[in-house]
Amino acid sequence: MPSITSQYLARYRRITAGEGAGALLPVTGAQRRFALVRSLDPAGRPDVVPMFFAFPHGTVDPARLQAAARRLAARHTALRSRPKVVRGTPVLHVGEPDIRVTRPAPAPGERPADTLRRALASWDPQAPPLRLFLVRDDEHRTEDLLAVALDHAVCDGRSLARIAEELGAAYTAESLVAPEETEAELAAYHEAVLLQLAAEERADTPEAAAYWADRLRAVRAHAPAPRPERVPAGTLPSGSAEARLPAHDGRIPFPGLLDACRAAASALYGPDRVVPLGYPWGGRPAGAQPVVGCFLNTVVFPAATGHGPAPEVTADAWWDDLDRADMPFDAVVAAARSAGPGWNGALDGLLTVDDDSRRPPLVLAGVEGREVHIDGRPVRAPFAVSVTQGAEIRLRMVWDRAVHDDTTAHRAFDALAHALRPAARALG
Repeated sequence: MPSITSQYLARYRRITAGEGAGALLPVTGAQRRFALVRSLDPAGRPDVVPMFFAFPHGTVDPARLQAAARRLAARHTALRSRPKVVRGTPVLHVGEPDIRVTRPAPAPGERPADTLRRALASWDPQAPPLRLFLVRDDEHRTEDLLAVALDHAVCDGRSLARIAEELGAAYTAESLVAPEETEAELAAYHEAVLLQLAAEERADTPEAAAYWADRLRAVRAHAPAPRPERVPAGTLPSGSAEARLPAHDGRIPFPGLLDACRAAASALYGPDRVVPLGYPWGGRPAGAQPVVGCFLNTVVFPAATGHGPAPEVTADAWWDDLDRADMPFDAVVAAARSAGPGWNGALDGLLTVDDDSRRPPLVLAGVEGREVHIDGRPVRAPFAVSVTQGAEIRLRMVWDRAVHDDTTAHRAFDALAHALRPAARALG
């Protein structure tokens, strides 16, 4: 039987037969996952990845920023392409770099962060995948907030730092992007996607399917954790907690982070559950140019709650997972469903890990923006953990208040931080 990747490529070729030079581009397995995520959302919302920056009041020129964003999108095919589904087949539709800087008007008495949160909540799936929102604090005249927001289907974590760096460079430059430069990047992007799909096709084997079917056999579509009776009026959709831990000039091994997430899942879901956690892994395919796009696959880790296995057991299982980490997410879901009923690909937890040396600030005409967090936005999973490693370990957890009450979530965060503190000390 043809693999899911082979079937996808066959469908793509059928719908683009007779098309021009590529108005519709194929998508990677990572992008197909975001199409799946959107289909599972009752409101059909896409995943949105925002970066927030605070600038001194009045220093950002909206017209100059808009021109810079259009130059940036003209250079990168993914940033001027809208995700679409044509005859049941996910594709990217290449368009013009019609990027605009929106200045949402604050409601009376509304803080700039609340205004940005409201603007992002009204995301129009038909609009460009890259959008900028600027809110000026004309009342206190201290800092203005800028959101650089992207549909996750056109970028992954490795693209964000480059987008921030090149947006700053384009803000300073005034030269237009030459048409031949745009065409060359389009060809490079198309080739990178085809190389990625070829790698996924090679990874999508019966042996890998059998491995994931066995690995995820215990993951079932189970009843969610007890929901609070209601989210109190005026409460934001999500809660958050954060901590800073000493790094002692080292990095916590990834299996240790998985075990810490397992500890949090135990506090959230109770014992004797198998909680599917997702984390991004991979990179651009061999031979591809370093284009901006969405290439990182999501790997599933089945976290058994309660008393977890010894750290070396987690490490061994993780290494085995990485040997099959190139199998695309939708193929993994199909393999898991073949082993038993129930799991539709929804993840109960997400883990992302960043290196702070790879996150350059956004600099506009010599003025450095301070990256900030704006909490309270809807989250895609019941809980999500982000870890930034560098001179110290910055730990954040957010949770969906419609699934987990704040008291239980804070206990889970305490369990998460407690599990990581011994690992951080062991690095010294």
